[in-house]
Formats: sequence, structure tokens, C-alpha cells
Amino acid sequence: MGEILDCLVIGGGPAGLTASVYLGRFRRRVTVIDKGWSRAEWIPLSHNLPGFANGIAGSALLQNMRLQARLYGADLQKGEVEDLRRTDDGCFRATVDGVDWSARTVLLATGVIENRPPLPHVADAVKRGRIRTCPICDGYEAIGKRVAVLGQGEHAAAEALFLRTYSEQITLLLPAYGADALSSETRRALEAAAVIITHVTVGAVSLEDNGVVALAVEDGEIHRFDVVYSAFGTAAQSQLANALKALTDSSGRLVVNEHQQTSVEGLYAAGDLVRGLNQIAVADGEAAIAATAIHNLLPKTLA
Repeated sequence: MGEILDCLVIGGGPAGLTASVYLGRFRRRVTVIDKGWSRAEWIPLSHNLPGFANGIAGSALLQNMRLQARLYGADLQKGEVEDLRRTDDGCFRATVDGVDWSARTVLLATGVIENRPPLPHVADAVKRGRIRTCPICDGYEAIGKRVAVLGQGEHAAAEALFLRTYSEQITLLLPAYGADALSSETRRALEAAAVIITHVTVGAVSLEDNGVVALAVEDGEIHRFDVVYSAFGTAAQSQLANALKALTDSSGRLVVNEHQQTSVEGLYAAGDLVRGLNQIAVADGEAAIAATAIHNLLPKTLA
């Protein structure tokens, strides 16, 4: 592309779209490159997003945000960024489906991807609410239900303990083979909270129309649950930043300053790619901070 953008936003989820709304209202030339997949699309109904007392589906939220971004002049493009590099003039150049785009700044909002559980039809099950991935988001909706947490190690145990606030019927499903890597301290905490630990094999957990069933190794019995939380963690989508040698933490998420700028000047990041809370409200706030910092960094434009 011949035009040099003020900002290229990579990622069309809540963080990327919020930034594009702000930058559009700052009268900046901004393009969003979206490969058409956002974890927010999986949300059947979010009840913890401020302003939506009756909840809102992730797909509806993204549709509204796209409309708002376009209203203020943001250019939304479908595509995947294959390469991101600095040029001699200090700008960034991104290759998108074989076409080069140039921008003075870049905002990365590529998020994370779920490490999928060994279950069939995961995406459909998440959309139906049978499998959940975020206790912070929808633990409230699990009040009083039979809840299973399927995962490995300390991460899964922590989610089970977190969910104990909402239900007294919490079962931690751990793999039958291979170390489950629970410390003695964690085991004591699970026992004190009356969290049941059960071991399962691959293929022993299945989805039914009215819930989730698991065949336990210990007793050979079928156990039924209303909902299962997948606790296999996530993987940060930081490959583009890694190519620019941006600083990351031990989990692969980008390290940013108070203005959401990475260790690479002009390269910003917001949303799940930055910190592990994985909340839309947090992503929106970080995107607003980043967009304002980008606007203030760029040369002033006069009306």
C-alpha cells in the first residue's frame, strides 16, 4: 500500500477495535487487520461487561464494535499479517497476504489462544456453554451447579479453588497418566475446600445434551456435571513481536510500560497479549491508553 498509516492495528478483537475507535476519533489514519477469529466470538453471553445488565453475546459485541469503528473512519480489513519489520525510516512494514502495509506505529492486539482440552467439538461446546474457559467471566453463573475443572497441575487446581466460591460441588479432573504436579500445599488447600480430585483418561470425558460426563479411574463410575471448565492454559500470540525482539515475560506475553508501549519504540500492545486476566474490560482500558499514547506520539494534525 502506498499510504503510510498513522497506526496499523493487528487483531480485530475487543482491544483492537477499541483502539481503532479512539484513533478514528483522534482523526488518525488507522487500519485494523483481522484474520476473522477472536476468542470473544466464543462467548455465548457475557454478564460481567459493564453496561450490559442482561448480558451480551460475544458475536453481537464484536459486530457493534466494528460498526462503531467504521463510523469514525477506521478501515477494517480481513487478512493475516505474515511478517512485521522496521524500515530504515523508522516506520513499520507489515506483509498481509502478500501485500505490504506501512505505518508509523503498530498496536498488537493478537491475544492468546486456548490450549484445547481433549474433547470433541470444543468450539461448539463453548458456544453452548457446556465448556467454559474463564471462571472470572462466568463463575457467577455456576452458582450451585455441579462443576468439573479439567486440566493439569497447579493452574487447574487454582481454578478449582477459585470456583469453590460459587459451588460446593467442585471436582478437579486430572489426567490419569503422567504427573499432575500438585504440591503438598495445594493438595491441602483442595482438601480443606472439599474439592474432589478424580483422575480420568483421554476420551473418558464426553459431552451430552444435558451436561458433561466423566468416567473416573478410581472407582470406574460415571460422574455427571452441569458444566466443565477447561484449565489447560493459553498461548500468547507474540510471534510478530518476537521477530522485532520485543521483551516478553516468562509466559510469552509482552512487557509494556504505563502507556502500553513495548520495549520497541512505536510498537504497542493491549489485551490478553499483555497480561493474564483475559478480561474484555481490561482489554478496552489498555487499548484506550495505547491509542491515546499513539496519538500523542505522532505529529500533531491541525483542523
